[in-house]
Amino acid sequence: MGSGLSTSNPAITSAFHAALLQQGLVVFLIAALVAVAWNIQRAAQFRRAVAAGAAPAQALGSRPGEAPARRLLRVSFGLIWALDGILQAQAAMPLGLTSQVTQPADAGSPGWVVQLVNNGAAIWDYHPVSAAAAAVWIQVGLGVWLLAAPRGDWSRLAGLASAGWGILVWIFGEAFGGIFAPGLTWLFGAPGAVLFYCGAGALVALPESAWRAPLLGKAVLRVMGVFFVGMALLQAWPGRGFWQGRGGQLTSMVKQMAQTPQPDLLSGWLNAFGSFDAAHGWAVNLFVVVALGAIGAALASARPSLVRAGVVAGALICLADWVLVQDLGFLGGLGTDPNSMVPVLLVIAAGYLALTRPAPMTEQAESVVRLSVTGNTKRWWGRFAAEPAYAFRSVAALGAIGVVLLGAVPMAIATAAPRAGTVLAQAVDGAPQPVDHLAPNFSLVNEHGERVTLADFRGKVIALTFLDDTCTTDCPVIASELRLTDQYLGSYARKAQIVAINANPRYVAPEYLAAFDNQEGLGVMHNWDYLTGSLAQLEAVWRAYGEEVVYLPAGAMIGHSEYVWVIDSSGHERDLLDSDPGPASSATESSFSAMLTNTIESVLHR
Repeated sequence: MGSGLSTSNPAITSAFHAALLQQGLVVFLIAALVAVAWNIQRAAQFRRAVAAGAAPAQALGSRPGEAPARRLLRVSFGLIWALDGILQAQAAMPLGLTSQVTQPADAGSPGWVVQLVNNGAAIWDYHPVSAAAAAVWIQVGLGVWLLAAPRGDWSRLAGLASAGWGILVWIFGEAFGGIFAPGLTWLFGAPGAVLFYCGAGALVALPESAWRAPLLGKAVLRVMGVFFVGMALLQAWPGRGFWQGRGGQLTSMVKQMAQTPQPDLLSGWLNAFGSFDAAHGWAVNLFVVVALGAIGAALASARPSLVRAGVVAGALICLADWVLVQDLGFLGGLGTDPNSMVPVLLVIAAGYLALTRPAPMTEQAESVVRLSVTGNTKRWWGRFAAEPAYAFRSVAALGAIGVVLLGAVPMAIATAAPRAGTVLAQAVDGAPQPVDHLAPNFSLVNEHGERVTLADFRGKVIALTFLDDTCTTDCPVIASELRLTDQYLGSYARKAQIVAINANPRYVAPEYLAAFDNQEGLGVMHNWDYLTGSLAQLEAVWRAYGEEVVYLPAGAMIGHSEYVWVIDSSGHERDLLDSDPGPASSATESSFSAMLTNTIESVLHR
């Protein structure tokens, strides 16, 4: 998993910034359309109100009454989703997310978890720029949608979308929050921050009638209470490295977090707490166990006085853990969210508000003009025509959905694409170089001993490269790329010929080429030829094509330059591709094959 490229690769970073800029212009256009649509709708409402003899202030009325707990979840998690989207815009995100975020998340998990997460990570690795840009706009769009959506269907749909995307992030980005890995602990973020995003989204998606009684608040608090008690039992379990101080799990984590780039004040706090835990690990863990258990019991009681104490205690320990253990979650490295403490605290606070301040049983609306032309204002189109605030938030929600789709559609296309984006190959070797020369002729024999000349391929586009028939490093990788190219060509394969010329001055017999074919699975390709000849013949071809072949020191393998010449059907060189595999991976192999395929198809259509 992972491309093997540096996370600061300038080609990838530049492509990512360009993608964000282009899509940002689309977001700006969406915002402009929202503003225009709102002004048109507002003017129409004003005209209808005046025509009906109503005062403008009446026509511009609105409906208050959203439950405080629901508003807290909707607004706070809307802001968090937007923050997460901004964090996804870090320059190192395209190449760093799978290697520095998802791989550490699934460390120690069962094989099926690792396999599942790797399958998701492969999509990101194959399309790092489009996937990273998509994550930015999906999460920013979700945040704006939650903030702007009016009450009713728009808002509930925003909650469902938030929960759905959160589940995907929890599985593939957080590896199920690490719940299947050893060392699971509430202190480090178990069971995953995004799981609380999902819970908040599901609560926002509930009918508003559910918020009109304290039952929902009791249910939320009891679930969180059971969760805290469970985390207390897990924290108290012996033999997991939390009861010891020096060398224990908590001390190690805090010391590690203190090394990340951050203000000196924060790193000083972490170092001080790490030293304290190293000296008093048993007492620290006992305090955590007792605190979690007590908070859980208070929340589960669902009694306002006890819950109030549990919320205050929960806020204190959550904030302390967020600063002293989780290090705010997003500082240094490639933080993608503020970790779990803030979402946990928000869900607890929402449960308390739902218990103590449920929504009124009947909606007390301000004076809103019910215009006869709007029909039934209980329907969304009636409210849209009659209530400017609802109309604005509806248009804003549609704009936010457009931003989400701006990210979701390219990600869906990338998921379905069988080949990697060419940007990876360009990051390793650069783009194809246009050339225009008559290709030097040759007369050699293939792996079957048959005489072959360049003229034999007239009428086909040729991809010509040089391979060492005994190489065990780069040449097998290039062979894999050539096989993929043949697959990617599909029906165009019959119009193309893939040719390699031996680049080994020691082993020139056709039998060595045939053995390489069998080893690398090239023999099944119907448009494949691997050519050789006498050393004098090969040296003449090497000179003609500028191929450098050298003996490496100490009797090692042969060194040779690695290029692919694309020759058109009339025998003219049209493009030159650097085929050095660099940090080879399945993603970079597929990317080079895609670039070579595109180049061949382009020459076919010239």
